[in-house]
Amino acid sequence: MHQVVPERGSGYTLRLTIARIVILVLHGVGILGLSLPEYQDWFLALTPVQLLSSLLIILLFHRGWNDSFPIFAAAAFWIGFGAELIGIHTGYLFGDYVYGPTLGPKLWDVPIIIGVNWFILAYLTGSVFRKVPNDYYAAFLGALAMTALDYIIEPVAVALDFWYWKFDVIPVENYLGWFGVSFVVHLIFRKAKFEKFNPIALLLLLTLIVFFTVLNFTVV
Repeated sequence: MHQVVPERGSGYTLRLTIARIVILVLHGVGILGLSLPEYQDWFLALTPVQLLSSLLIILLFHRGWNDSFPIFAAAAFWIGFGAELIGIHTGYLFGDYVYGPTLGPKLWDVPIIIGVNWFILAYLTGSVFRKVPNDYYAAFLGALAMTALDYIIEPVAVALDFWYWKFDVIPVENYLGWFGVSFVVHLIFRKAKFEKFNPIALLLLLTLIVFFTVLNFTVV
């Protein structure tokens, strides 16, 4: 696989520093806004904007711009979206749930932005485990990380009207389904021949973990 030589100029360093600050500020302000009842509705309306902002930052610092990358991106989006579509309309894969209004416009009862979320989470976790030599072991670790993150996200998502579970119980099959679908997406990530390193991936992933962990104490 062709290795991209990292940019070293001061302009690149400045852009990277600004991006890191933006990530921290966006999520820090998000925690504050979602934790204050008087501002919560306004910040909830900005949830799709925050996801799209994270996507933009990822793409700005992505280095593997070849034919394989858009194939992976499309696969992550549509496999994730398709799995949610099956889940919503059949109860298979994840259990019985429905989406609330928080995540914006829907296609067949599934928010369009949810496909973006699948791409973001798979890309970030895949980048973190990019040096693991075995594709299947790396996919296992990536899927495990995504499932662990979903475990942190679920109580917050329910409290903030992202989605609702039947009988208000998050079933075990949700996590099993997440792991299975995530494993498939991670295998595609590993098999796709593009540069996997992104200098903001680890920070963004850790920021998401902190973001939802803190919200578990402030909004749940």
